[in-house]
Amino acid sequence: MKVRVRLAPSPTGTLHLGTARTALFNWLFAKKEGGTFLLRIEDTDIERSKEEYIKNIYDGLEWLGINWDESPTIQSERVNEHKQIIKTLIDKGFAYKCYASESELDEMRETQKKNGLAPKYDNRHRNLTPEQEAEFINAGREPVIRFKISNQKLISWNDLIRGKMTWSGKDLGGDMVIARRAPADLIGDPLYNLVVVADDSAMQISHVIRGEDHLANTAKQILLYEALDLNIPIFAHTPLILNSEGKKLSKRDGVTSISEFKKMGYTSEAMANYMTLLGWSVPEGINERFKISEISEIFSFKKVNKASAKFDWDKLNWLNSQVINEMSAQTLLENLDPLFKENGWYLPNQEWGLHLVTLIGPSMVLINDGINQSKPFFEEPELSNDGKKQLVIKESKVILKYILEKLENLDAALFSKDDAVGLIKDATKDCSVKKGLVMKSIRAALFGTLNGPDLIQSWVLLSRFSKDRTRISRFI
Repeated sequence: MKVRVRLAPSPTGTLHLGTARTALFNWLFAKKEGGTFLLRIEDTDIERSKEEYIKNIYDGLEWLGINWDESPTIQSERVNEHKQIIKTLIDKGFAYKCYASESELDEMRETQKKNGLAPKYDNRHRNLTPEQEAEFINAGREPVIRFKISNQKLISWNDLIRGKMTWSGKDLGGDMVIARRAPADLIGDPLYNLVVVADDSAMQISHVIRGEDHLANTAKQILLYEALDLNIPIFAHTPLILNSEGKKLSKRDGVTSISEFKKMGYTSEAMANYMTLLGWSVPEGINERFKISEISEIFSFKKVNKASAKFDWDKLNWLNSQVINEMSAQTLLENLDPLFKENGWYLPNQEWGLHLVTLIGPSMVLINDGINQSKPFFEEPELSNDGKKQLVIKESKVILKYILEKLENLDAALFSKDDAVGLIKDATKDCSVKKGLVMKSIRAALFGTLNGPDLIQSWVLLSRFSKDRTRISRFI
C-alpha cells in the first residue's frame, strides 16, 4: 500500500501545539514509509476562516521543518463535489431531510435530560410521508440533512495505536447531520464528517492519523465510507496533550500556538524534538535529544502511547538550552542580531558580536534570553541595590579612579584579556586591597550589579565598544 497521510487544519485560529504534533506524527510516518504527506485546509467555516490563519499554519509548519509533498487542497473549493455526494446518499436511501425545528430539538433534549438519558436525536423525521414533508415545506421550514445510523450497528476497526476498537450505533447520538439547513429544494452547507470522508477518499488517503478526541467521528465516518462504497483508510488515534493538572491543554495554560512559542524564543529544532516526545516513547539506546530528520528512520506507532501526554515546560526548556548550546557562534548571532536591531542595537563589527554570543550563549535557555543578557553591553545599566552598596565603599572609588587613570594609557580598540587581568592585579597591589574588592568594584561600575557573565571577557567587549571608561568615570 502506498502511504498517503494528511494534516487537515481549520484556519479559524493559529497553528496549535496539538495540531502541530499531529502534523509531526503524520510527517514522521510518511518519511519512515517512503510515503506522501499532504495538507488540506478545512475552510468551510466561512465566517471564522481567515487568510491570516492559513498563512500562520503554513509558516508554522515550515518553521518546524514539516514540508508537504503536493499543493494544499482547499476544502471550500470542493463544495459542489460534497453536495453531489450528499445527493447520492439521499437517492440511495442512506440520508434524508429532517424538518425538526431548533425549539423542538431543545425540548427533546430537555426531556431526555430529565429522564436521565444522554441527549441524542430520536430520529423522529427518518420516515416522513410525502404528505408530512409537504406540510413542513408549506409551513416554511428548512431542513437539515441527516445520515441514518442504526442503533443495532456495530462499527469496528483496528487502530494502529489502540488496537481493536468497537462502537455501537446507539452511542453515536442518533442520525447524524451532514448538511446545514437550507430550502427543501437545495442542499445546505455540508458538514465536517461528510466532507472529511469525501476529501480523504478523493486525496487517496491511506492512513488517518489524528487525536483521540476524534474516536467517535471515526465510527461515524466509517459508516459513511461503507454507504458510499469507498475504501476505508487505516486509523491511528494519538493521545491528547494535557497540562500539569491533567486537563486538556488550552489557552488558559499560557502558550499553545506555535507562533507564540517561536516569539518566546524557542527554537524550531527543540520544539519539533519535544513534540515528538509528547506521546512517543524513545526506543532503548536512543537519546531524547535528536533531530526529527534522524528520528524519522525509526518512528513507529508501536511506541506511541495510549495514555495522554503531559506538557512539561522544564523538559522543553532543557531541550531548547541544549539546542542553543550546540549552535555555532555564527548561527546564534544570526538568531539574535534581528532582535538586537529591533531594540535599536547595532554591532560595532561582526567579530565583536561573535565574542558577545560566545560569552552569553552557555547561560541561555531561550533565544530571547540573549536580549536581557546583552542589554548591558548596549545600554547603560541601572544600579541594583548590591551595586549601590558596593560603589559607596570608600575603597571602591579609589580603585575605580586608579583603573581609569591606567586605562588612559591603553588603546581601547586593542584592550585585551591580559590588559584586564594586569589592571586587576596592579590595583590589588597599589591600592592595598583584596582582589575580590577590585573585581566587585569594576563589575558594579560596568554592569550596575555584582552578578553577570565572566568579568574579564565582558570588560574587553565593553572596551572594544568604547563604553567601559564612561561607565567607570561616573563613580569617581
